[in-house]
Amino acid sequence: MRSSAFDFASLFPASLPAPAVKWTGAARYNFVGGHNDPEMVPVEALRAAANAVLAREGQALSNYTVNTGPQGYRPLREFVAEKLKRDAGISCTAEDIVLVSGSLQALDLINAVFCERGDTVIYEQESYQGSINRMARMGVNVVGIPLDDGGMRMDALAAALADLKARGVRPKFIYTIPTVQNPTGTILSEARRHELLRLSEEYGVPIFEDDCYADLIWSGKRPPALYAMSKIGGVVHIGSFSKSVAPALRVGYIVAPWEILSRALALKTDAGSGALEQMVLAEFCKPHFQAHVPKLCGALRAKLVTLMESLSEQFGTSAEFEDPPGGIFLWVKLPDQVDSMRLYQKALAAGIAINPGPEWSVNAPYSKSRIRICFASPSHEQIREGIALLAEVCRSEFGVPLRSANVQKRA
Repeated sequence: MRSSAFDFASLFPASLPAPAVKWTGAARYNFVGGHNDPEMVPVEALRAAANAVLAREGQALSNYTVNTGPQGYRPLREFVAEKLKRDAGISCTAEDIVLVSGSLQALDLINAVFCERGDTVIYEQESYQGSINRMARMGVNVVGIPLDDGGMRMDALAAALADLKARGVRPKFIYTIPTVQNPTGTILSEARRHELLRLSEEYGVPIFEDDCYADLIWSGKRPPALYAMSKIGGVVHIGSFSKSVAPALRVGYIVAPWEILSRALALKTDAGSGALEQMVLAEFCKPHFQAHVPKLCGALRAKLVTLMESLSEQFGTSAEFEDPPGGIFLWVKLPDQVDSMRLYQKALAAGIAINPGPEWSVNAPYSKSRIRICFASPSHEQIREGIALLAEVCRSEFGVPLRSANVQKRA
């Protein structure tokens, strides 16, 4: 890459994020990111969909919004509305939906609609790294609510809301991933959802519901979305096709009242998210989506079993985890002497990429010895080999797992 003698750096604003690290290729054993199973990308069906929709209406690509307006390709919005009604209990129309460039753009737009520097928001204590980092860059204060095996604790949320109110602070929203929480994998029960909505209404704080992983539930059954359960409309809902079809398609959506969508559209200055992806997805999803997702879940579940067996075989009781009800990641607790940030660095040098717990928490000390392992992309063989090598690195650096550790299988 060409270098420059010109002094650009002196012109950069102080608020600019740290520079990106130059990509040198993925780790040999890649357990990070939201990548999915390459064998489960429905390539042939997507190819057929692309051919069909381009033959039928490819000339519409001459228009920035393919003649269906700034909210996105209308047939895909109509499919999303049908899907949300069927799967999540949400009653909405295409007019209540804006299509965006993945759920990350949805996060950016909703954050910008509600927040400015110095504001306060409420998060689950362990949460999506990308969302936590966005709050930090915006200078927004984050109050973390502890989780248990049932998701966000409502007693802790009630106490936090009462404390903030007593200090004259009204949070801008409660951000939650209630259905296959990232990184813990929990699903918030209907009872807790009702209580969350009650607290939201009592304190006048809206809910920002991130449902990005909700399609990936092994049983195929999920509680209704918070958006569907709200009686006063105090919920903004976002979702994505990244986990259910393919991450690189970069198509997500926002469901919200027009009062919010109109503001988000005013901030969406990209002249429209990629229309070809939207058109192909609409053509693919109507006949194939419902059959595709259970097959994908079956493949992911099999990889999760391989991961859990490998952890038990290599780490014994030194690795603690719960069998999640869905998703693409496993949240693992290692012994207290393990510093997961240091483990991450040493593992990466050995060709293994993992997510260190502190990067996925608003309470970094609590997650010091935790790691997130994404199991969707590696093959079964790579999972076994990678976890065996990770155990060697961990043993060398921290003395765990012990070589004499008892094997404890978890299914």
